[in-house]
Amino acid sequence: MDDMIATSSQLNVLEICAGAGGQSVGLEKAGFGHSLAVEIDVDAAATLRLNRPEWDVHQGDVREISGKGYRGVDLLAGGVPCPPFSIAGKQLGADDERDLFPEALRLVREASPTAVLLENVRGLASARFTPYRQSILDALDKLGYDADWQLFNSSEFGVPQLRPRFILVAMKRRHFRKFSWPSAQGTPPTVGKILLPLMQSGGWPGAEAWAARANYIAPTVVGGSKKHGGADLGPTRAKVAWLQLGVDGKGIANEVPGPETPHNHVPRLTNEMVARVQGFPPEWQFAGLKTSVYRQIGNAFPPPVACAIGTSIAQALGVKSRAAKIGIDLVDRHLQAVS
Repeated sequence: MDDMIATSSQLNVLEICAGAGGQSVGLEKAGFGHSLAVEIDVDAAATLRLNRPEWDVHQGDVREISGKGYRGVDLLAGGVPCPPFSIAGKQLGADDERDLFPEALRLVREASPTAVLLENVRGLASARFTPYRQSILDALDKLGYDADWQLFNSSEFGVPQLRPRFILVAMKRRHFRKFSWPSAQGTPPTVGKILLPLMQSGGWPGAEAWAARANYIAPTVVGGSKKHGGADLGPTRAKVAWLQLGVDGKGIANEVPGPETPHNHVPRLTNEMVARVQGFPPEWQFAGLKTSVYRQIGNAFPPPVACAIGTSIAQALGVKSRAAKIGIDLVDRHLQAVS
């Protein structure tokens, strides 16, 4: 099959730390069917089941999963927890009990997937973690994989926010020779363009003027943890950046602005709006209460980015993806669905 171009339905993925499905829906768009999705958070697992009831979703710790039952799966993928490497945290790396890279490597040994995709925050790319990154490459090399790290900004793939992500792709050597990282997909839409249909959906007369002001991409959406408190758009610096776009980042709104809302109102985003900024398709639903939903959205891997990288992996495996124009295609769907 190495040199054969086939349909994308031939590929399958074992996904760990799946969250609310940002990576899941992107990989699905790239042509990967889910053999299993693993997620420890109750609400996030419920979100996966809500949108894809046909999937096998394991709500629990990845340590509970044996890769032996998924031997030969095409792709092992996951957004392993970022706190061990986040600039906002203590950056304990391998000393942090939340570091799940060792579990990912265990699953690689047990499942022997053809390819591996793991994503994390930009902090893992810093010089202090060079030995740690090399240890992962060395472990993969011993298992017969070639691998590479790459830092991407989500805005390169049609997502209206910067959102840098540090990506590891590994493949068995005969396939890695055919792998190339995806190219940028052009200029991303502005926050105003992507959110105008929602901002004006309640009849707010100031929506178009607001959208004209929000003429840039957003700061990185921050989901935070259960210790973070309520739902808001991040630390002080992020809130200042949101305010420059005409958005009150101190909280998340329950409803869009209505017809009685003043023209010069500074709105808060709804969870639905934040999901659009993250690149989720309009039809994707979320389970749980408001703050839980916000965390699920804010901690997600933007679907267009996952789609772009998944498509490159699929092509290296000899499978032509259904996803043409990748990230731009997904964003166009957002705009069409809410117009």
